[in-house]
Amino acid sequence: MPTQDYYELLGVARDASADEVRAAYRALARKHHPDVAKDKSAAETHFRSINEAYEVLSDSAKRAQYDRFGTVGNGNGSPFGEGGFGSAGFGDIFDMFFGEMRNGGQQRRAGPQRGSDLRYDLEISLEDAFAGTTREIVYSHLAQCETCKGSGAEPGSLLIACERCTGTGTMRTVRQTPLGQFVTQSVCSACGGEGERAPHPCPACSGRARVEIERKLSVKVPAGVDDGSRIRISGSGESGIRGGPPGDLYVYLNIAAHERFRRDGNTVGVDVPIPFTLAAIGGPLTVPSLEGELEVHVAPGTQSGSVLRLRGKGMPNIRGGQRGDQLVTLHVVVPTKMSRRQKDALEEFARAGGNEIEEKGFFDRVREAFRPE
Repeated sequence: MPTQDYYELLGVARDASADEVRAAYRALARKHHPDVAKDKSAAETHFRSINEAYEVLSDSAKRAQYDRFGTVGNGNGSPFGEGGFGSAGFGDIFDMFFGEMRNGGQQRRAGPQRGSDLRYDLEISLEDAFAGTTREIVYSHLAQCETCKGSGAEPGSLLIACERCTGTGTMRTVRQTPLGQFVTQSVCSACGGEGERAPHPCPACSGRARVEIERKLSVKVPAGVDDGSRIRISGSGESGIRGGPPGDLYVYLNIAAHERFRRDGNTVGVDVPIPFTLAAIGGPLTVPSLEGELEVHVAPGTQSGSVLRLRGKGMPNIRGGQRGDQLVTLHVVVPTKMSRRQKDALEEFARAGGNEIEEKGFFDRVREAFRPE
């Protein structure tokens, strides 16, 4: 007779469902497994008891016999028969801790596998990003071997079941422990988990079913792309395995720094020097842009550092929206060398009051603004 009620051991009610029994057992097995418990001796005894209880309550026939008679089997209280602990029911423990997937000792051959994605880094100029461009790239990738059509076998020969794993693709190793048998499963090193091999490998790919080749491809870069933009080209990555679909190619764009223009999103900036005479009296000025030269008007009295905003003259929106603006920063340049005539003209300008500077400063203007009327 059992020394303790099996339902009490697992902490479940007598009418508990099979799922409730299994959940309770797994929780207790994790807690009291000898490999994780501090008191190994006590844990082994308790672990044996809860495993015994679960072996009975998880089996409908044994559970019915236990509910009726209070025992199962030959009356010795052990549901494990002659083999003792570990010779039956230990598969659930292995599944819980090691995740073994059992299918009658067999494993199906792996199915089609999608090819890997590839990355290509492409540098373009700011002008290319502004107008859009088409660039031809060359890259290496794994493609299906045309000689063997992806089988890995020499044309005219067949694949055979792997002798080492008998076609399962896995190797099973049984290890005896004080708690019973532990079965470990690993990928077969002879066939790489395929379950079959080519006795006569394809000479073109050495049995790998794929070969590395170079490929040329035209990449269309749309107008308005920014640094770090990514273009996805479907189906241009590595070829699939066992008839699987190919991966994709991702082209990452790097926009080279421009010697004159700056970019911030869809806004373009440029610095333009102007003579101090133009800044003083104003007039037309030709400035560069990404679409060619543009004419702007400089207002009289323009100060160095003034910014002109040219609306709609910046980068195009990649989604087809409104274009950004171009900001033109004006820098007044004072000549360092002048002719005698130029000096005479400036001296006459000075005598006419050109050296006078407006003395009314910021604080004077503030005082005037708040002066009571």
